[in-house]
Amino acid sequence: MMENDVRMALRGARRLFAEEKLLAWLGVLGFVLAAGIAAYIGIFGPVVPPEGNVASAFSFNAAIGVFMLSIAMLLPLSGVKARTRTTIRRVFVPIVVYAYAVETIQHFRGVNPRFSESGSIIDTIAGTTFGLASFILIIVTTIVAVSFFRRSLLAARPLLILGIRYSFVSVTLSFAAGLWMIALNGRFTGAGGNVIVLHGLGFHALQVLPLLGWLLERSRAEVRRAQMLLHTGSAAWIVSVAAVAIQTAAGRTIFEWSALPVVAGAGLLLCMASIAAAAGTELLKPRLAPAVPSFTDLSGK
Repeated sequence: MMENDVRMALRGARRLFAEEKLLAWLGVLGFVLAAGIAAYIGIFGPVVPPEGNVASAFSFNAAIGVFMLSIAMLLPLSGVKARTRTTIRRVFVPIVVYAYAVETIQHFRGVNPRFSESGSIIDTIAGTTFGLASFILIIVTTIVAVSFFRRSLLAARPLLILGIRYSFVSVTLSFAAGLWMIALNGRFTGAGGNVIVLHGLGFHALQVLPLLGWLLERSRAEVRRAQMLLHTGSAAWIVSVAAVAIQTAAGRTIFEWSALPVVAGAGLLLCMASIAAAAGTELLKPRLAPAVPSFTDLSGK
């Protein structure tokens, strides 16, 4: 039974990433690096003097891995021409490989990969190049995001495409947080604000909100109910990210009992409730319900 489940999961993954295998493997590389770093931390601990902290490399590589897998899933749905997708791929690959390398190697050398105060001129150049690579990554991801706001895409897969659109709104806030950290020359602001929380939460919309749209699409729920769940869950996520942004800008931690953290938590719970409702509708639908398109099928048939 378990062997059959594994085979089905592998077949599903192959179909899901069939059109962007290179980007998918690039995402897998992030998890491989993170796993190796986790093993190192378990033996030696995370701190590498004077500035290195391989726990940061672990979280970075895992996060970029998730991001690249998300892009590999979403890019075929963007409707952009094959030549444009090839160009996007050719930009993503060297930038992400460079990011993996600098983040990992520098922390193991005991050097902060972005804001080093003890490194050499070469380390400074590597950090500056890292920042430039981040800007290019933002530009390319924005190009991908804009492609989803064409009216023609909405007709084929309205619920899924709307979920993706909402997710990129959240990602825009995450990019703003990344630029904020560059301006701060670090991740902390005020007495307790931590911009990395905002940065990470914004990016996770790329997994959560398309999932909501896809589940609602599969559920064959009544159109108005499906749209209500999609807009409610997605808007709740955006409100949560905005609340975290305001709390962080005030220099206060998001992990405290005050109005904005409560709003952020409530927004996340409402989004999760929408996903649960969509999943429940999918599980309860008739067994002989009409077939639905695969995740990456743009035809909608």
